[in-house]
Formats: sequence, C-alpha cells, structure tokens
Amino acid sequence: MVLSGKLSVEVTVQTPAAKYFNIFITQFHKLQNICERILEGNMHEGDNWHVPHSVKNWTLIVDGKPIKLKEKIEAIDKENKSITYNLFDGDISKNYKVFKFFFQVFEKSDGGATAKFTIEYEKINENVEAPYGFMEFFDKGAKEVDSYLLKA
Repeated sequence: MVLSGKLSVEVTVQTPAAKYFNIFITQFHKLQNICERILEGNMHEGDNWHVPHSVKNWTLIVDGKPIKLKEKIEAIDKENKSITYNLFDGDISKNYKVFKFFFQVFEKSDGGATAKFTIEYEKINENVEAPYGFMEFFDKGAKEVDSYLLKA
C-alpha cells in the first residue's frame, strides 16, 4: 500500500485574486473569526503571523471532530499568489510523517478567482486514511473567506 499521496480541491470565488490572496498574507490571524471550522489560532513561536517560520497553534474541526496542530509558512510567492505551509505536531503527527499544504490563487477572466488547495502527505502506516476531510475543510473555508471579503 502507498503511504504518501496528494489531494487537491479547487474552489471558485467571486473575490478578485489579489484581494483573496492578500487576506492570507496580511490578515491570516482573522481566519479564526471568519471560518466556522477554525475554533482557535494563536502564535506559538515568533511575533508575526505572516512570515515564514513563525509557528502558530490551531484548533480546527475536520471530519466533524476537533484537531490540534501547529503550522508554519515555508514560502510565500507573491507574484504567483502561492503559499506553502507545513502542518505538524498535535493530531497531525499521530497519523502523518509529512503534511504540507500548498495554496494558490488564480485570476479568472470574469474578475473572480480560483483558490486551489493541495495537500502532500506521508502516512505513518497503511492503516491511516488519506486526509480527505481536509478537502471539505478547505472547500467550506474558502467559501466563507469569499463571503467575508465580498461584504468588506
């Protein structure tokens, strides 16, 4: 059985790509107030939410149950509107050796955008399921961020 894999979901949003991407690089701390499935987020290490290597603690609802994890940004590419995150410790480390997620926003000709979320993971053993619940988490969260930005 294969222990590593990749999952992706693309979500169409009405918010322009630059504005949508901007919330992730300048207001990431606000996501816990925007997204229903983000219960809590706080700084663990560092003093800036929006720079690589600052570590944040998160409590999320995935597959209907709360999970705790740490997250840090590994890379930000403003030109291509992409961010690479590493998720680790807490409930993530119970099932996965590696858990990275890549976020990228693409402009659409109608003025909206497509938000793409990709997870690359390596399970600790073959009895662990692929992290399908995160696809629903990202899909719902992306739509909540879009709704918030459209009202702003």
